[in-house]
Amino acid sequence: MEYVYTTKGTCSRKITLTINGDVVTNVSFQGGCNGNLKGISALVDGCTVDWIENKCAGILCGMKGTSCPDQLAKAVREAYNASQSK
Repeated sequence: MEYVYTTKGTCSRKITLTINGDVVTNVSFQGGCNGNLKGISALVDGCTVDWIENKCAGILCGMKGTSCPDQLAKAVREAYNASQSK
């Protein structure tokens, strides 16, 4: 299932991903730091929702109170929950 998440409090504006069960693939960010976000996308490709949350949740960018990795953790959990309710 493809899922689009609108980020909050970051330079990136949206995260698009595919979720199949609890495995996340095809992560892409719209906006933000292009090279870093391509790297994060490649690193998490094929990982589980729990793994991504454990590694990325709570990472902060400056004084923003969140970051693109933190928003990714939120996005994968929201996508997983949405996929389970269908």
